[in-house]
Amino acid sequence: MHDKIRDIIENGKSDQATHQEKQKLLSIFHQPEVELKLKCYLFEDLDQTEASPKDEHFFEEIFEKFWNRREAGILKKLSKIRVLHRLVQMAAILAIGLFMGYMLNSVKSDTASLYYTSVAPKGSVSEMLMPDGTHVFLNSGSKIKYSAEGVDGVREVFLEGEALFEVAKMKGKPFLVHTPSYDIRVTGTIFNVKAYRGESEMVTTLVEGTVRIESSATLQLADKIELKPGEQLTYSEGSKKISVQEVNPNLYTAWKDNRLVFVNMDMKELETLLERKFGVEIEIRDQSILQYHYDGTFRNETIFEVLEVLKLTLPIQYHIEDQKIIINSRK
Repeated sequence: MHDKIRDIIENGKSDQATHQEKQKLLSIFHQPEVELKLKCYLFEDLDQTEASPKDEHFFEEIFEKFWNRREAGILKKLSKIRVLHRLVQMAAILAIGLFMGYMLNSVKSDTASLYYTSVAPKGSVSEMLMPDGTHVFLNSGSKIKYSAEGVDGVREVFLEGEALFEVAKMKGKPFLVHTPSYDIRVTGTIFNVKAYRGESEMVTTLVEGTVRIESSATLQLADKIELKPGEQLTYSEGSKKISVQEVNPNLYTAWKDNRLVFVNMDMKELETLLERKFGVEIEIRDQSILQYHYDGTFRNETIFEVLEVLKLTLPIQYHIEDQKIIINSRK
């Protein structure tokens, strides 16, 4: 398998590569089963490379800039061993991002605008670095599709689910996030977007900088709405109404650190969150339970540890039936 991947990469990046060989190369970046072998090969390739198409210090300068931006926060949270592990993870993400951006330069002349897709399966949180340097966390059950170099001067992202964006500033290249309802335009900032299809509300929470909520093909706004840090916009699918309020952004970005924060959350919403977070199926059979609300914080607990805590604070009980968690009222 390793030799096959090496052959695909060597053939695809050759100046004499056919269109089919280039497309085959790009396709392997979307195959989770070959991720480890692919990263190993990329590290070998980068280690042997003394120069890039643009500058001989291209990789070093980008990595140093990225690492300096993240180092302060990481060193406070991680032990020396975990810092080293994190560095290897980031290097792998960066290597793939740089390699994909480099390969796009060789194929954009004979193909239409190219988009890439990243997915966080249910039960996991994914972290990625886009080719422009934007840092993205994807919550469980989410996916984004993005253009590597932007289309018509705009870096475009299509989001289904929840993501935290730390957008890299690029003069003259705004960053546009398309949700199923509205669009979000930024230049360089940190914000969280929750936009799962089928849910009653879509929520945008601004941490730093500014974002502007704009009309989309599915929703026409009377005016554009600009958010300030600490403000949260909520759009109701049912009433088609938009509200803006001040919040503590940390409560709405805690998921990226594997924390669950419930603020007056009703049981139906809690059921959906737990199913997505842990990749399980839950059924609330006693509808009277839906009237309960819950406040609490969890970190690194299993689904059963969470349920046991809920049992202590709410009049509920649960059991497993055909690999499904059944919740009833406690008699």
